[in-house]
Amino acid sequence: MNRKYYLSLFILFMILMTDLNVSAKNHNLPETNPKSTPSNSKIKVGLYGIGLDTYWSQFAGLYDRLNGYQQNIASRMARQHPEIEVINTGIVDNPVKAREVGDYLATQKVEAIFLYISTYALSSTVLPVVQKVNVPVIVLSLQPTEAIDYKTFNAMNDRGKMTGDWLAYCQACSAPEIACVFNRAHIDYHLVTGTLNDESAWQEINEWLAAIRIQAILRDTRIGVLGNYYGGMMDVYSDMTQLATVFGSHFEVLEMSTLFKYRQTASENQIKDKMKQFEQDFLVEKECRPEEIRRAAQTSVALDALVQHHQLGCMAYYYGGADDKNYENIMTSIIPGNTQLTMHGVPVAGEYEIKNVIAMKIMDILGMGGSFSEFYVLDLNEDVVLLGHDGPGHAQIAEGKVKLVPLPVFHGKPGKGLSIQMRVKQGPVTLLSVVQDGAGKIKFLVAEGSSVPGPILEIGNTNSRYKFSIPAKLFLKNWSEQGPAHHLAIGVGHVASVIAKLAKILGIECVQIG
Repeated sequence: MNRKYYLSLFILFMILMTDLNVSAKNHNLPETNPKSTPSNSKIKVGLYGIGLDTYWSQFAGLYDRLNGYQQNIASRMARQHPEIEVINTGIVDNPVKAREVGDYLATQKVEAIFLYISTYALSSTVLPVVQKVNVPVIVLSLQPTEAIDYKTFNAMNDRGKMTGDWLAYCQACSAPEIACVFNRAHIDYHLVTGTLNDESAWQEINEWLAAIRIQAILRDTRIGVLGNYYGGMMDVYSDMTQLATVFGSHFEVLEMSTLFKYRQTASENQIKDKMKQFEQDFLVEKECRPEEIRRAAQTSVALDALVQHHQLGCMAYYYGGADDKNYENIMTSIIPGNTQLTMHGVPVAGEYEIKNVIAMKIMDILGMGGSFSEFYVLDLNEDVVLLGHDGPGHAQIAEGKVKLVPLPVFHGKPGKGLSIQMRVKQGPVTLLSVVQDGAGKIKFLVAEGSSVPGPILEIGNTNSRYKFSIPAKLFLKNWSEQGPAHHLAIGVGHVASVIAKLAKILGIECVQIG
């Protein structure tokens, strides 16, 4: 039997030993949204440990001890992220094994490698793997506890055993060597330091896993674009080729005539079922006329068919329709259906805001909601910013049930019809914008703040009051000077650090305001 055969058996054993099916809520991040995953297949990451084979015969029990640590890391990753499959290779301790494991991880198509430094290891056991797999690398320099128990350690009077104990804490020894080699090889990497049970270190690990998952889902997301731009909103105009290059998403250009066809063929039973769904999902105000509810339900049935036929993960839309009553009928009855899609895992952005629907999709994957919004007004007496928008909202971030209300006029758009009204629940929020800057590059613009109590504008829109760590006037100035479009996505919770990690994986800039 050759070495490669034994390595294959070893890798298979390690994978089987790793508990990948334990489900538990991740308490460090918002609960992710399973509906945002394009398929039922798990996203794979590699957990690759390194050590030095010379040590095992010198220090009894060291290998088993370190391998146990790695098993615990694998189990915790899988337990806190059941949507991710951890491919645990065990400890690789020489350059020959490293090349074989590199080939193996490449065939598994992992999205990232978590490189666990179990003890001192040669950098020649690292570089081949990373080069072969060519995915983001997160280096884990996690020692067993905060410090060695010096009194017990020095009382051993057995220098061999003492050295073995020290080597179990020797993660820091390899960190500079690995970083040096990666820097010289122009390999992007990210270092997490701490202990095996260090909550701050695990917060970082969980954020990296969340960012990796977002990147993988975005790459497989089909983004629908329906209609055309709101003429003259030059900030909204987007470069779909550039966005596809950064995010890997596919853009499906949709025809209004297709949506019209689906609407015309909606059955009476489908329309009645959709009206019942409206009653379940919305607080329908008594002023909503039955014929308006039915009109919106018929359009909603057509939207569902459009999304299903094209397998869309999100969509941006706008169409004035003023010169065609059939299309105007669709556009003036589209908000309830698009809100339903948004609240059930297919975010929809109005005004053909393609960049912003990507921001909404990121928030939705994180389980934070992600609602279409824009700056409304500053309340300088209370030092708060009011943000809102007509059109699709996300029920997950609503304070109470989303209201379905009649609007006598859609401001800036033709016609009238049903809209939704909601207030964002009080507490921490994150704002996110996908920006195309003056150099044509894509970047993230992010801010953390709080949704706060106080009066809002009850005009058949989503809107709320927000406070930030800097004054409202300065916040508006600093945010605007980064050059975003005037739309943004709002989600509940604070996840700017996850967004920053996603930006690093994508190779783009992330700017945080405040």
